[in-house]
Amino acid sequence: MAFTRARIPLSSACKAAIFHLLFIACVLQSCKSDKKKIYQSNCDDGISFKRVGFTQLIDSIDNYDQQYVEVYGTYEEGKEESALVNDSTFVDHSSEHAIWVNFSQDCPLYLTGTHKGIFEYNDGKFTQLNNKSITIRGKIDVRHKGHLGSYKGTIDRVSFVAM
Repeated sequence: MAFTRARIPLSSACKAAIFHLLFIACVLQSCKSDKKKIYQSNCDDGISFKRVGFTQLIDSIDNYDQQYVEVYGTYEEGKEESALVNDSTFVDHSSEHAIWVNFSQDCPLYLTGTHKGIFEYNDGKFTQLNNKSITIRGKIDVRHKGHLGSYKGTIDRVSFVAM
């Protein structure tokens, strides 16, 4: 003879209270804000940018030569490296599938609402860009292929970085 545990029925008021607690927890979780930091320059004011997917840009970069684009990817920096790569972990991240990022003093990037530059020492540290997913705006140049000419092209006149 097997022993079974007796079930205690929950009242509808108790069920409603549990539902409301779970609902409030979900709402609070979705309100958690990792506010994006946006750095902008006014060097390209008035220019409209074409939003393009990273893979589309890499596959047909010649079609975007000398055009202003907005693209999303992962920024990688290091010794002699300043590149935007695909943010997917399932694709090739070598320089042949990346874009050289050419930040310029002609387009100084400042945190929106402040005069804090992206490459300035602020609040006891530098802005960490390495391995960050970013949205970037700039002008594509296929003639310049970055360090040792090993990239698909360059994104120049960077006037917007959101991370």
